[in-house]
Amino acid sequence: MKLQTQVPLQQVSDQIDYHSRLLLMGSCFVENMGAKLDYFKFRVLQNPFGILFHPKAIGKLILKSIQEEEYKESDIFYHNEQWHCFDAHSDLSDASKENLLLGLNKGLSQTRKELSVASHVLITLGTAWVYRHIETNSVVANCHKVPQKAFSKELLSIEDISESLEHTIDALLAVNPKVKIVITISPVRHLKDGFVENQRSKAHLLSALHQVLQSRKYTEALSYFASYEIMMDELRDYRFYKSDMVHPNELAVDYIWEKFNYVWISGNARQTMAAVDDIQKGLKHRAFYPESEQHRKFLEKLHEKITRLQKLHPFMTFNN
Repeated sequence: MKLQTQVPLQQVSDQIDYHSRLLLMGSCFVENMGAKLDYFKFRVLQNPFGILFHPKAIGKLILKSIQEEEYKESDIFYHNEQWHCFDAHSDLSDASKENLLLGLNKGLSQTRKELSVASHVLITLGTAWVYRHIETNSVVANCHKVPQKAFSKELLSIEDISESLEHTIDALLAVNPKVKIVITISPVRHLKDGFVENQRSKAHLLSALHQVLQSRKYTEALSYFASYEIMMDELRDYRFYKSDMVHPNELAVDYIWEKFNYVWISGNARQTMAAVDDIQKGLKHRAFYPESEQHRKFLEKLHEKITRLQKLHPFMTFNN
């Protein structure tokens, strides 16, 4: 008796290993995958502008970094005792405008540098709903709790999304022709938009993305990972959601990570991943008797493991 449908997945060429350089941008689900990659000490730059939910926000910052632009005081605003930028998440907001500008331009610099050397760029699209700032007639990445009357809400058309994705992909390939671009649709449900509206949004993202995927000029560079389909079809149960019934819970994230691992992580990397996992678990260990000889020997062995791994991969750092 078959009690679960399985999304067919195939391993890809150009998989991720410990020589890879990764840039991750997009919705909160990209941070779930980023946390796994970071745990296993892959080289990752993740969301330098904070969480970004829609394709226009992601594309704007990628293009801005490639074109070597900088943020100026005219690009930020003061609201609720903080300085904000409509292009970035509120995580970057700051009581000091100098600090905000420093953070924004550091993000552009980091992104520009990483794009030139990245082996893989992972993008997760969360929604096709956007807010347009009426005064400036520009689509924003984050409203920063500015009153809703300052914005109009729009659903990006399939054509708008396709065009935005193509501009982003073309820009990436122009600066890094060998980069592999992996795009996925976030399984997070945007129910604040409404149940039907959430489905319309995901449908627009899926239709637009697969329209782009069918373009022959992106055959070598562009791949799709079916995280949305895995959540909707293999994990069709509320026990796989957090208590908000919106975000995948830890079990679901682990399950989707295993699928991503199978498709995208090189078999050559698995021995190193196991060694990293062993060290990470050792670092989390809390001894009942910290001053004991047994614990001292445990720490010595752990230090030896770290030293041995860092000789092979000098970029790895571990926090005690």
